This record gives sequence, structure tokens and C-alpha cells, in this order.
Amino acid sequence: MELLPTAPCVLAFLLILALCTQGDATQGIGHLRIPRVRRDASLGSQLTGSQSNAPYSYRTEYYSQTLDHFAFTPEATSTFQQRYLINDEHWLKEGHGPIFVYMGNEGYIDWFANNTGFLWDIAPEFGALLVFPEHRYYGESMPFGSQEAAYRNASTLGYLSSEQALADYATLIVDLKRNLSAGNSSVVVFGGSYGGMLAAWFRIKYPHIACGAVASSAPILEFDDVVPLDSFYHIVSEDFKRESVSCFETIKASWDVIDQVAASPANGLLKLGEVFRLCRTPESAEEVKDWLSEAYANLAMVDYPSPAAFLAPLPAWPIREVCRQMDGAPAGSSLLERIYAGANVYFNYSGDATCFEIGADPHGENGWNYQACTEMVMPMSSNASNSMFEASEWDLPAFVKSCQDQFGVTPRPNWVLTEYGGRDVQTVLRYSASNIVFSNGDLDPWSGGGVLEDISSTIHAVKIKDGAHHLDFRAALPDDPPSLIAARKTEKAYIAKWVSQRRESSRSGVFFGPRLAIFLAGSAAILFGAIGMLLGALGAREYVKREQSSRAGYRSLQGV
Repeated sequence: MELLPTAPCVLAFLLILALCTQGDATQGIGHLRIPRVRRDASLGSQLTGSQSNAPYSYRTEYYSQTLDHFAFTPEATSTFQQRYLINDEHWLKEGHGPIFVYMGNEGYIDWFANNTGFLWDIAPEFGALLVFPEHRYYGESMPFGSQEAAYRNASTLGYLSSEQALADYATLIVDLKRNLSAGNSSVVVFGGSYGGMLAAWFRIKYPHIACGAVASSAPILEFDDVVPLDSFYHIVSEDFKRESVSCFETIKASWDVIDQVAASPANGLLKLGEVFRLCRTPESAEEVKDWLSEAYANLAMVDYPSPAAFLAPLPAWPIREVCRQMDGAPAGSSLLERIYAGANVYFNYSGDATCFEIGADPHGENGWNYQACTEMVMPMSSNASNSMFEASEWDLPAFVKSCQDQFGVTPRPNWVLTEYGGRDVQTVLRYSASNIVFSNGDLDPWSGGGVLEDISSTIHAVKIKDGAHHLDFRAALPDDPPSLIAARKTEKAYIAKWVSQRRESSRSGVFFGPRLAIFLAGSAAILFGAIGMLLGALGAREYVKREQSSRAGYRSLQGV
């Protein structure tokens, strides 16, 4: 059976499923990776999120970041330049306005900043400073001076991990507050997709730095066997089926047809390249199937109710349009021509592309394959009974070997659950965390690995009907559906509560977090109990003295 990747990865918020490409050790085994949007004439200038095309304004700054936060070896104290973006246009510094920090994902931070309209929308309301730090080993934040040097081998890549990234954000925030004399400004962290996972984990690991976290589309349970391995592909398939059963069936039937055409002795691969308008002849049927599978997964993640250009210029409800094109293809169209008609919506909605390339990487996310081969092992499978994808099974031994071959490292599939918790998420979050909002849309394939129910009075789940991947973090639009408007309203209410609580505790000089409050209450009870016992003991001594004095006086009167 074909092996699917552990999980697609999205950029700033889009963990997207990239199903394999030749030459990638994790291909055919499964891995989280950034969406492979093609560099063509219509998209090439948009993909890096450059300031010239940015819808928002910010300053670009650099911070001398420590290479290794967890060792004291000579090399550990080396530094690199970490990029971060900052906007203080609405910051009420004198009024101790809050600091909103977006946890950078696996890509260029300016691309994330330009696609996180929610923070820009609410900054004026809260008088907030906005900060977008870039994740180490992505974008321009390269240890050892360059991407080539940073990605040289397993030794130089060994400092790429979520733990190091969280420590980067912690030290940057602490120093930034000190340099800005903003000690009394509360910090709330945000993130979508992998960034959402980082935001939740940051609140768990550094509760003294951030008073709350909003984690959108954060699949923190997508590890080991905590959730069903086929949940991602099942949700993608259901998203297509809800628009058109015939569209679902066409895609389901296409995989065998692609294999048959590719196997034709009469230039089968050349024919596939021609049918799908590829810029070069594909090397195998698998390459074409992976290209299409990635597109379907990406479409499910960005199935937004309004036009958007997050991964590529797309219409509102893009899956609906894909299925409309497939089902409405001219009479006599072959099955693969129908598939092309649908795929063209994703790859060429603007109509400017003349051909499609496979394997472009415009977002600076190459390090994800390494992360997927170390700690971010997110296993996936596909069940033919409930999926439009080919049946597949997760093969850990094969995955381990591929990572050893490509990077010289052995994956640690259970490390994330050990480091951050997750297997018994109810217990872990109830007793070790507070002030986190997890938001998920029911159309988002990653929601299968998300927190979908309230855990405690301070750990909340916000569910968005007909919502795709971190839809709530996109900029507000006049035609936003009621469920999305309600979700953002709820999130803002919790943010306001956290900021208010932090401000009040700052005025009193003590930050009374839930666990500290319990500790102080318990300590007070013990103290008052001890005082009571002491007073009781002193009272008993006075009573004895009075009794002794009375008896002595009585004997004196009796002449004894």
C-alpha cells in the first residue's frame, strides 16, 4: 500500500499535507510540510510576503539570539540574528497597553504577519503592541550565518526544535519588555497551525511571561495514536463530498487511472504531463498523485467563505468551485481532463499560468522535513472506506529509516507527548495550564487533532461551524458568517479578561495565577491553623498559671 506523509504542514498557520516528492527521505512515508504553491507568473511576486506587497506596516528589527538555550558548551553561547517585526502604532505604552506576540511558524515571518489580520484588527481596541518573531532556521533567521551553513548537516540542524524556538521567544520578549520599559505590560501569545501549537506550549512552559494564549487550528494531539490516524484525510474527503458526491467519486477513481496512463509503454508519463499542463515530464505516477493530493488537502484547509490569496488566489468556497468545474466539464471529457479542470482552480485561478512546476519552495520552510524527522512526528493513514484518497498505512520503521538516510537522525515519535503532554489531555491541561483558547473549524482537516471541548474553567474550546484552517485569524470582512463573528467575539472577551486580571495583579504587586492563588490560600490556612494552635497553647499555659495561683491563695487563707 502507498504510504502517506505524517501530515501536511502549513505556513503561518497552515500545516499542510504535502504528500511526497522524489528525493525527499520523508516522501512516501509522511511528514508535515509547508504547502508547495507554485512559482508561476501569477503568483511569483506574492509568495514571500514582501513589504512592498504588505497590507500592513511594521518595522523590521533583529535580535542577537542564543544558539543553544539548554547547554553551557562554548558553542552554545554563539548567537545569530533573529528577525522580528514590530508595530507600535496603537500601543498605549503609558497606560501599560498589552503586547500581542505571534509565535512564528515554519516560514517567512512577514508572510505570516500579512496573513494574520485578526491581530491587526484588535490592536487598536486593546491599545496593543504587535510583535512577530521569526522561527529559527526559517526565513532570514538562520544560525551560522546562512541557510546553506545552517542546513549543512545533522550537527548544524541539531539546534532546530520547538523547545529552542520557544526559548527564543521567551528571551526576546523578556529583553524587549526591559528595553521598552514595559514591565507592567501583559503579554498574550497567538499562533495558527504549528504556530498555534507553539502558542499553547508557550503558555504551558512560560506562564510567568505570557498571561494567555490563543491557539488557532493547533493539532497538539496529532501525535502517536492519541487520535485516529485517518482523521485528516477523512475530513478532507468529507469536505469534498459535502459539495458533490460525484466530485468525490471522480477523485477517488482517478488514482488508478493515473497509474494506468503512466504505465503505458507509449510515453505514458509524457501524456500525464500534457494532460495536467506540467512544465516538465513527471518522473513517476506517484509524483503526479502527490501533487494532486497536496492540492486537495490545501483546498480543504483554505475552504474560506470569502475570496483569499493565502496559498494562491482562490474564490470563496474554493472546493465548491473545484467540484463545479469537474462536474461541469464538457461532454466527452475524460476522467483525467475532469481532474485537471478542478485542479486548475487551485493552481491557476488567475488564468495567468501557462504550465505548472512541481517542487517549488517559495516560503523558506525547508527545515520542516528535519523537524518531522526528529520530534514533530505526526503519523497519518488513509482508509479507503471513508476517504477519496488511496488506502495507506503508517509505517514507522520505514519512516525511521528514511530519516536516518536523509539526515542521519532517528525520530523520537513520543517526545512531544513527553515534553508537553497530550496523551491524557484532559488531565494535563486541567492541572498544568490555564488561560488558553483553542479554536477549530469543522472543515479544517487538522481539527481532528485539536482540542474540541472545554477542559476547565480557564481552558476553552471555540468551534467554528463551516470554518477552515485558522479562519478566525484572518482579517474581518463584511460578509463573515455569524459563527466566525461569534468566535472572534469570544476570543476577544477572554483576551480582555486575561489582560485585566494581569493589570490588576500588577497594581497589587503580585501576579495571582491560579496555582499561586491555591498555594497562597493553602499556606494561609496552614498559617492560621498554626497561629490558632499557638494561641491555644498560650491560653492553656495562662489557665494553668491562674489555677496554680488560685490554689496557692486558697492554701494561704487556710493557713496551710
